[in-house]
Amino acid sequence: MSGFPKLIPAFTAQLEIHPPSTLGPAVAKGAGLVHVAIVQEAGSLRSEPGYPIKLDGVFLHGADYIRVDEDQKNVRLEVQCLARDNTTKGLVRLNYTGTIGMSGAAGKVLRGEADAGTTGFGESFIQPEFETGCPELAELQSKVYVGAGRFIIEPGKNVIVEYKISEVVA
Repeated sequence: MSGFPKLIPAFTAQLEIHPPSTLGPAVAKGAGLVHVAIVQEAGSLRSEPGYPIKLDGVFLHGADYIRVDEDQKNVRLEVQCLARDNTTKGLVRLNYTGTIGMSGAAGKVLRGEADAGTTGFGESFIQPEFETGCPELAELQSKVYVGAGRFIIEPGKNVIVEYKISEVVA
């Protein structure tokens, strides 16, 4: 299978999110726009062991704008957030777009169903891009990444969105 790209595990991102605010029809009714704020000074963006770009960050702020496809089978993500690396103190802008399937466990979380719980990976995928002015982290900007996500649900706590992000290489 020559020519196909390979993936190198790079980062785990955990974004703690506030409950959604609907800017149009509710997700359960389809269409419309949903705003989800990221909890300030929370969550994490950490390099995987052995990955050459070392990052140990916390998310300072951010937001996700979710749009439901007309057929209600998927939602489209558009996220912009800012993290600060705890070692270099450098700022890292993480933007990503993505898709989440609505037919499984992730759909239950997004619709706020009472029996929603922690999901597995496989229903949520993203295309992240990084931007930074920090010289030690500048290499982030020249790489291509993809990610798979899940929701972590714990009673009495905010929902955590977790992504396993991999670098795409030849």
